[in-house]
Amino acid sequence: MTQDATIPTLERAIVGGGCFWCTEAVFLAVRGVARVTSGYAGGLRPNPSYEQICTGVTGHAEVIAIEYDPTQLDYATLLDIFFATHDPTTLNRQGNDRGTQYRSVIFYLNAEQQQIAAAKIADLIAQGIAVVTELSPAPTFYPAEDYHQNYFAKNPAQGYCNFVIPPKLNKLRQVFAQHLA
Repeated sequence: MTQDATIPTLERAIVGGGCFWCTEAVFLAVRGVARVTSGYAGGLRPNPSYEQICTGVTGHAEVIAIEYDPTQLDYATLLDIFFATHDPTTLNRQGNDRGTQYRSVIFYLNAEQQQIAAAKIADLIAQGIAVVTELSPAPTFYPAEDYHQNYFAKNPAQGYCNFVIPPKLNKLRQVFAQHLA
């Protein structure tokens, strides 16, 4: 069996920029992104639940796994979007969300991703931005419960969604218009 040349080989990235509802909504609007799955990574408890994550004691971060077509979106641009649409300078906090589960994190899946991410962080620091984003090898990724998947699209009237997500999407549209789906 041969692979159809018209079907792109997708690559994967795992990032956390606070609440996964926010980062998921951002990346679902980006051209070349085939799938975004909200989930948990970086902690000690296997198969954690949202309730356990919210306590902050599991060590997991709310993250998203992004599957993307590298012919339409490269990893460096994906990270540019990531850094521009959350605050990488606040330790264990994004807006009013506080705790280690909301930390800024990049979990790299290979040496190339590690090098690109380290260079992006170094560049931001050289610009005077006090980046606290964690850069670590990818641990086990645990998908979040079904009700968290595509949350913003399913719950546009929810208060948190109305207050926190639109500014991130507006910044995406203003700075990365050429990368919108």
